Amino acid sequence: MVRTPLTPEERERGERLGRLLREARGGRSMTEVAASAGISAETLRKIETGRAPTPAFFTVAALARALALSMDELAGLCAPAAV
Repeated sequence: MVRTPLTPEERERGERLGRLLREARGGRSMTEVAASAGISAETLRKIETGRAPTPAFFTVAALARALALSMDELAGLCAPAAV
């Protein structure tokens, strides 16, 4: 299976998601949040740095739950900026 390259907009959206998650994590350690979400710290690191710009839905949902974020809020904040 060949994966199609991500568009610049998809990469930018992934970077926004990473920034939002990093900000929501605040003073909590990456390891603590990752364990709470049931993912590896390396997976969280990749998402936060934009190296994994399209994480699985269930991964994002688990992180949102661990960080007490609304999925609606995350989706809205990650949406492309209006032109």
